[in-house]
Amino acid sequence: MSGLRGFERAVVEWADGGRSAPLVSAVGEALAGDAGPHAVVLVEGMSDQAAVEALAERRGRSLPDEGVSVVAMGGASSIGHFLDLFGPHGFDIGLAGLCDAAEEDDFRRNLERAGLGSDLTRTDMERLGFHVCVVDLEDELIRALGTDAVEEVIDANGELRSFRIFQRQPAQRGQDIGAQLRRFMGTRSGRKIHYGRLLVEALDLDQVPPPLDRVLAHV
Repeated sequence: MSGLRGFERAVVEWADGGRSAPLVSAVGEALAGDAGPHAVVLVEGMSDQAAVEALAERRGRSLPDEGVSVVAMGGASSIGHFLDLFGPHGFDIGLAGLCDAAEEDDFRRNLERAGLGSDLTRTDMERLGFHVCVVDLEDELIRALGTDAVEEVIDANGELRSFRIFQRQPAQRGQDIGAQLRRFMGTRSGRKIHYGRLLVEALDLDQVPPPLDRVLAHV
């Protein structure tokens, strides 16, 4: 296991069903050594990971140097496994996280099950470092930038014509442009991750969506 990326791959493998003693031991060794993190930010997918890491860079932070790992869980349904590994009943290290509004109740239940509180409100979750995006992080970024600015980012990447064609699809007619932009970013493998970083890079740092800004400030 080399560096934080190796650590993150091992952790995702663990949560994906490879929960063997040697793998857990390897994660533990990384946490105890210089290569492992002292805090972990849990996010649903790789586009969220890209956005958090891009904001850290814009804030002049080096998360690897600080010992902070951003782990893409591969879906919100895995949150319980990661809390088992890193929470009070596991390695008990610093935690923070982002989730979509639709996953808030699942996150809350698992935080409580992991021993991080009871009858948690959203404010309680935020105090623990877990923040909820209205719809999802892409929606937060689009609203923070404004749709005109998002189209400029898409145009700068040579995809505005593709977006215009996408808008004319029957399923997109009648949708507001924000919803169209969100859907467009998820229509091709890797596009959502790519724009996760680019939208953060285009932000005015005074207009960063609160969930994104606060989760990074927590670690």
